[in-house]
Amino acid sequence: MAETEQVSDNYTNEEEEEESPEPETSRSRRRRFKASNMSFVEMVEMVDILKKADYDGKKAKIMAKVDKSLHRNFGVRRSKDQLRKRWSDLKIREHEQYRRIRRVLQKSK
Repeated sequence: MAETEQVSDNYTNEEEEEESPEPETSRSRRRRFKASNMSFVEMVEMVDILKKADYDGKKAKIMAKVDKSLHRNFGVRRSKDQLRKRWSDLKIREHEQYRRIRRVLQKSK
């Protein structure tokens, strides 16, 4: 009987350790977003918003709008830095992908 109680006590201690919050440091306070690939439709949504707003890389409010839209439509949260980098990559390195997105947007209008 004592062994059973000891095993159950060990089990509850393990659960408490997993659920305990991380110590408050400057790093743990920041939101962390999982870096994952963007789907084509997510990129289309992002490019549509950024083109309409004439985004030049300096306006944080526009990126917040993109993040809200992606979260609302696709259930995905992305940091502003991730979105800026993806936008830059599309325009500079991935010309063909950018052209495909623009064609899709033109056809939808």
